[in-house]
Amino acid sequence: MLIPNVVKTWAPVGQTPVHQHVYRRDKISVISGLSVSPKRQRLNLYYYLFYDNIGQEEVCLFLRHLLRHLPGPVMALLDNSSTHKGKPIEQLRRQHPRLHIEYFPSYAPELNPDEGVWSQAKRKLANSCPQDVEELMEDIIRTINGIGRSKNKLRACIEQSEMPSFLR
Repeated sequence: MLIPNVVKTWAPVGQTPVHQHVYRRDKISVISGLSVSPKRQRLNLYYYLFYDNIGQEEVCLFLRHLLRHLPGPVMALLDNSSTHKGKPIEQLRRQHPRLHIEYFPSYAPELNPDEGVWSQAKRKLANSCPQDVEELMEDIIRTINGIGRSKNKLRACIEQSEMPSFLR
């Protein structure tokens, strides 16, 4: 959101940092996923950005994006959000038999490696103060691309999760 995400920071004594911003509730919603190649253990980060909330149709767009870029069977592990279930998702599964969807247990973010991506991204974006939604978009893209280019950061996301060892 354009509302600054303020976290603790360092400053000289008596010089409190001040963020100047206009109160706007514009936002960007992001859906992302880490891919792990089962044979070569290659890691990649995929994402889509939206100017509105993410619903079932946007999840389907993202899954189609993955299907275009990933060969062979694709297993998507999703949390139990209502946006990840429903008729559009089931229709997509029927259209693409190589797409398999499994769900994390409810209330188990510690299993989801993508949570590590967002933890890193939020840390990087903290204390920024974009002036408009376009600047926010640029900041998000720059941050996510930086995480995606670092195989060490992606591997850390996998390793910090409590996923089964075959995915590590």
